[in-house]
Amino acid sequence: MSLEPKTNIWIEKDNKVVLSLWRVRLLEAIAETGSISAAASKMGVSYRRAWEKIQECETRLAVKLVDTQTGGSGGGGSSLTPEAVAYVDRFRKFAAGLDEFVSERFEKYFLDG
Repeated sequence: MSLEPKTNIWIEKDNKVVLSLWRVRLLEAIAETGSISAAASKMGVSYRRAWEKIQECETRLAVKLVDTQTGGSGGGGSSLTPEAVAYVDRFRKFAAGLDEFVSERFEKYFLDG
């Protein structure tokens, strides 16, 4: 049996989730696919759930995260705002640092001992 540590982190404001790894992955999927619908499908959730989570984040952060374009001859689509890109980047850096810390502590208390 091989033990390994797992972490689950998120950021809250007024006891409500603002950013989490799942929400960051959703934003990254929107950036990758150019579509909330395609991103939701990729994440295995409904469009409605994805849109609700985006709106929750935007409301709690008081900033627009996703720009949407309705369909038409050029087609619709979605993209991340510069603020969203910055939040994703900051969260990824924050999480990476915590993963390193957890790995070091795990090695000290479970593998060295």
